[in-house]
Amino acid sequence: MKEFLQVLKRFAMPYRKYLIMAIALNLLSAVLNIFSFASLMPMLNLLFGMDAQTYSFMPWDSAGSLKDIAINNLYYYATELIRSFGPSTALLFMGLFLAVSTMMKTACYFASSAVMIPLRTGIVRDIRILVYDKVIRLPMAFMSGERKGDIIARMSGDVSEVENSITSSLDMLIKNPILIVMYFATLTYVSWQLTLFTLLVIPGMGWVMGTIGRKLKSQSLTAQNKWSETMAQLDETLGGLRIIKAFIAEDKMSERFKVCCNEFRDACNKVATRQASAHPVSEFLGTCVIVLVLWFGGTLIFSDNSPIDAPTFIFYLVILYSVINPLKEFSKAGYNIPRGLASMERIDKILKADNPIKEPAHPRPLKTLGDEIEFRNVTFGYSDTRTVLKDISMKVKKGQTVALVGQSGSGKSTLVDLLPRYHDVKNGEICIDGHNVKEYSVKSLRSIIGNVNQEAILFNDTFFNNIAFGVEDATMEQVVEAAKIANAHEFIMDSELGYETRIGDRGCRLSGGQRQRISIARAILKNPPILILDEATSALDTESERLVQEALERLMKSRTTIAIAHRLSTIRNADEICVMHEGEIVERGTHESLIAQNGYYKHLHDMQKL
Repeated sequence: MKEFLQVLKRFAMPYRKYLIMAIALNLLSAVLNIFSFASLMPMLNLLFGMDAQTYSFMPWDSAGSLKDIAINNLYYYATELIRSFGPSTALLFMGLFLAVSTMMKTACYFASSAVMIPLRTGIVRDIRILVYDKVIRLPMAFMSGERKGDIIARMSGDVSEVENSITSSLDMLIKNPILIVMYFATLTYVSWQLTLFTLLVIPGMGWVMGTIGRKLKSQSLTAQNKWSETMAQLDETLGGLRIIKAFIAEDKMSERFKVCCNEFRDACNKVATRQASAHPVSEFLGTCVIVLVLWFGGTLIFSDNSPIDAPTFIFYLVILYSVINPLKEFSKAGYNIPRGLASMERIDKILKADNPIKEPAHPRPLKTLGDEIEFRNVTFGYSDTRTVLKDISMKVKKGQTVALVGQSGSGKSTLVDLLPRYHDVKNGEICIDGHNVKEYSVKSLRSIIGNVNQEAILFNDTFFNNIAFGVEDATMEQVVEAAKIANAHEFIMDSELGYETRIGDRGCRLSGGQRQRISIARAILKNPPILILDEATSALDTESERLVQEALERLMKSRTTIAIAHRLSTIRNADEICVMHEGEIVERGTHESLIAQNGYYKHLHDMQKL
């Protein structure tokens, strides 16, 4: 229960007005329910001749207990009604009164449930938004350690489980305690002896229910983990569908997916079986309580000095039977909540994940690059056991193009990822205009950096929106101009709807060269003073490479550029080339000077010529 209350404290506070309204309406519903039952008993006694006593009206401020005055006046009004209209008409009035009371009670019950709907849907919406916002703000290192399918499962399956388990139980947890307290207060008022006996019996019922539901949270956590594995398998399948078909691996992948589905099914079976036992067990235990109270109450009535008469005992049983259902609902909520808490635990692994990329308390202003970028003795590793970059020092003057070359895994991409703070250095520092990049806000730092990567990352949207991505209030004229500079305007206009044509998931309707030119147009429109090119032409054919290279040369004009290249022909004219090997810069200089050194760069150059 402590975990549940913590979840409510975190997410339900913005909706507390709905909680207050629900509590008030449930209180009114409980009062109407008790009053309708209480007024029914004297009417039935008089109608069927069980009580021949004559009653006179007692003023409400008369001496005596309120209980005795209320019972006397109820009998008085019932007697007058029968005397005035006869038993049959009085019975009709009694039925109408009961119907109106029930209508008011059910209206309050409906209203109490209706006002909880905005709370339930609001909490689920807030959790989804929080998870999404957290995911897009966590560093790249977190994403590399997680599976996309698992994150999707937490945003879909786990959040839905929170809605179905925790927020749906919230209504029961508000309504049922009110009903239980009101009913038990009435029972105590009617007969404290019977109520004391009832309270001695009910804890045993609660202990049995708790024993059955104790393992539900761990079983639910296992089931949700299996669901994540299933979603991860589906995500991998969709991402690798071309390879699956190429290697005729459909049967193999199908078998893997069947294993995931079967494991998820087995875990769900255990949870559902344990949860399904809640209703029959609570039904049986509730009946046992009624039987025991019936026996004990009958024993009291049969005694010589009974503290309760038969009509009152009937009323007591009616109220007691009414309290059994809220108790069962309460126990049902006790089953549902552990499932939701298990899902909340998985969601919190994202929400409470630490983000090592910290914003400065008082960030320096940063509008553009004034002088230079400097890497000072930079050391970095993704883990404490393995160092990827070792004591890197490098300067990039404003307007220069510096190229990074070397074998795969030498640390080139990692080095450029440190500049926009996708990761933070372990030792050393990276400076822009003499100040550590950690002194600038992440937003202002990344706003002056443009990226063109080896894999053009596009969205399932129109050409216009992909080019204008991240640039507010971009006009069609600006987008068209950027596309022309990037050699993309012609093939865009050849599409069916021009710039309003959707390009498919990750740009699947475009060729590799077209996707790359769209990403270059996006960088041109952003117009950043610093440009990072990460092997932007390595995966293209000769014709596409020529078009992309022309677009890149236009993009690089008057910009400070750090380019990663495998094809050395694309960086011959760089102001400086840094050759990296196993996380270190082993050579640096211009193309001609490095060829003259007859070292590692010359070896790479000769191999490409060959």
